[in-house]
Amino acid sequence: MPFPIVNSIISWFLKKRIHQIELFLKYPTDVQDEVLAKLLQTAKRTEFGKQYDFSSIKTYQDFADKVPIQKYESIEPLIERCRKGEQNLFWPTPIKWFAKSSGTTNAKSKFIPVSNEALEYCHMKAGKDMLCLYINNNEETKLFTGKGLKLGGSSDIYEDNNSYFGDLSAIITENLPFWADYSSAPSLEVAMMSEWETKMEAIIDETIKEDITSLVGVPSWMLVLLNRVLERTGKNNILEVWPNLEVYFHGGVNFNPYREQYKKLIPKKNFQYYETYNASEGFFAIQDRNGSKELLLMLDYGIFYEFIPMSEYKGESSIAIPLSEVQKNIDYALVITTNSGLWRYMIGDTIRFTSLDPYRIKITGRTKHYINVFGEELNIENVEDALKLTCEKTDALINDYTVGPIFMEGKKSGGHEWIIEFEKHPKSMNYFTEILDNALKSINSDYEAKRYNNMTLAMPKIHVAKKGLFYEWLKQKGKLGGQHKVPRLSNSRAFVEELLAI
Repeated sequence: MPFPIVNSIISWFLKKRIHQIELFLKYPTDVQDEVLAKLLQTAKRTEFGKQYDFSSIKTYQDFADKVPIQKYESIEPLIERCRKGEQNLFWPTPIKWFAKSSGTTNAKSKFIPVSNEALEYCHMKAGKDMLCLYINNNEETKLFTGKGLKLGGSSDIYEDNNSYFGDLSAIITENLPFWADYSSAPSLEVAMMSEWETKMEAIIDETIKEDITSLVGVPSWMLVLLNRVLERTGKNNILEVWPNLEVYFHGGVNFNPYREQYKKLIPKKNFQYYETYNASEGFFAIQDRNGSKELLLMLDYGIFYEFIPMSEYKGESSIAIPLSEVQKNIDYALVITTNSGLWRYMIGDTIRFTSLDPYRIKITGRTKHYINVFGEELNIENVEDALKLTCEKTDALINDYTVGPIFMEGKKSGGHEWIIEFEKHPKSMNYFTEILDNALKSINSDYEAKRYNNMTLAMPKIHVAKKGLFYEWLKQKGKLGGQHKVPRLSNSRAFVEELLAI
């Protein structure tokens, strides 16, 4: 069948979904109430459903009163039992997939349950919707006359007690329908390669002669791939390799630091960038307009949303509100109840509503300090633990510190730039840096992945601060005493630059 005909058929099929999207745009509260009722009805005979008497819950207020807000540590015992083969604990259908991700304070990784329902009605559905919204906004698209280049994370899948765990992108790739291989690159065989260097070269081998019309992936990794494509081909920009490239679907990290570099790599005035908001726990929002920096909250993926105003945030003791009560321009911690059996679960992200009709959001950060410029998800607990270990091993003492990003430039890797004021200096700064880097790798698997072969993150760069630097900096800002603190981690270089200038 000729590609233009395929393009027309797929476009027609995806556009049908627009009518369903229009339904939750028109009746958002009703759709969310229906999602919650269905989740409670489905899981009422699970161990968790019986414990919290799901059968008696009739209203949102009943739900909020009976079921506690939870973080990963609270539900970890149930998840571990499920990983060892027990079922019907928090979701009635068998769960055999677990998405492995970093972020807990007491373990290197957390294992997020991924049910068949979540795969089909959340993650896969969102992938189609991403295309659907793009096509709806770009009637003249020729997206399906070529292929989409998808760059996922680690492809390793591990078996443990008849359950499987790995990166979410690997789980989705394992469960894609057979026909998906025809419209995307690289091939399934290459996509599932585990060694990154070999995989990168294989992707380039397969794709430089293909007609690539779209890109999908995390900006930091995609930047590495595109620069390697130019190295290999000797071309000046990506359009000389793939002239019909028209859109980049991205998510996972803040895109702003990368925007200018992508404009240089893809010098096309009408080139489109579409942002998505997804995590191991679910797919939440998609950019629904050309050139927008807002994301449409997707309300019919089997996820019920609640929100905690950050001004009143108290962790698991917080009081959450439903979608119908949110206001614009307030930072909220996101709480989700999902069709994988996560109940009132805090994922650690903060968002802000930019529109209430329809409900559009911006991702504003994390509930904890963090750096996530490259997808490393380095939080304050990771850093404090690593510094404690490093100081013990090097007999050093630290007064103050701050960490900011070194953004990627061309073919150069990014990194973290540290300014540390020591009370007691280590004998060797090189040794201190090496120990700190290894400690961070051992604590945070996402940082470890980004440090692999220096591809995305280079070795940390550490400046030894003069005595009293941070005090002087705070004094200049009129922020001595009280609640004013040195910001430990930042996704911006502002603090690092100001301190270096002093």
